[in-house]
Amino acid sequence: MKRAILLSGVVAFLAFTSCKEDASSKVKSENVEMAQQRDEAASKVPEMTFEQTEHDFGEIVQGTPVEKVFTFTNTGDAPLIITNASSSCGCTIPKYPENEPIAPGESGEILVKFNGSGMNAVSKTVRLITNTEKGTEQLRIKAFVTPKDAAQPDA
Repeated sequence: MKRAILLSGVVAFLAFTSCKEDASSKVKSENVEMAQQRDEAASKVPEMTFEQTEHDFGEIVQGTPVEKVFTFTNTGDAPLIITNASSSCGCTIPKYPENEPIAPGESGEILVKFNGSGMNAVSKTVRLITNTEKGTEQLRIKAFVTPKDAAQPDA
């Protein structure tokens, strides 16, 4: 029994002393540099700054198509990418620079077309999916839609 304990102790001692290599000598400096560059790049994000995020068309006649160009600038420090744009209904269609990188400091445009459907006060939202820190941006259009009959004078 004493031999078994003594033998176990010797094996444990050899195992611990053989693993005492200097771990810092195994770290490659090129891997550390690559990790630092990766971390720096991950901390840089694009930011979308719009001249305006809401537009009021005022009073329009039902069925009259209208459009608005929303201008934005990438005020962040990484390329901006818009991956999707969708509206709150089929009567509003956004056109955007899909998957085209917009460099920091550069500007872009989003065209929003509204077909003039609905009645009275109408408000529509366009949702942009981006690689900004928030991940989404929103634009709004408003209009007061009057019926076609009310716009035509009586004969």
